[in-house]
Amino acid sequence: HVQLVESGGGSVQPGGALRLSCAYSGVISFISCMGWFRQAPGKAREGIAVIDSDGDTAYAESMKDRFTISVDNAKNTLYLQMNSLKPEDTATYYCAADPDVRCLGGAGRLRDSEYKYWGQGTQVTVS
Repeated sequence: HVQLVESGGGSVQPGGALRLSCAYSGVISFISCMGWFRQAPGKAREGIAVIDSDGDTAYAESMKDRFTISVDNAKNTLYLQMNSLKPEDTATYYCAADPDVRCLGGAGRLRDSEYKYWGQGTQVTVS
């Protein structure tokens, strides 16, 4: 079992930056892929970025210029650095993990339905 706890959300003005954190615990050695997703009001949850155990990353095309995913295994923490934030980035942000998703090249790597473990989410408001 894996536990994920997000933090770092809040309110920021357009053009600002935030860094989200996701503390993970439990049996993580079998996890193949971790990622960040978001869900805006009235919209489907969408994938932002994923990272595998080797630190290799993949991004949704629309996110790669402003968002950066990283992991610090010594701290058991996944991060999402968000820069040049826009009002349309307002959403609840979630981290997720799965033992079977292929981060690199997997067709479902940015599809939320592929992920088994989820955090509770952290709210980001840009206005």
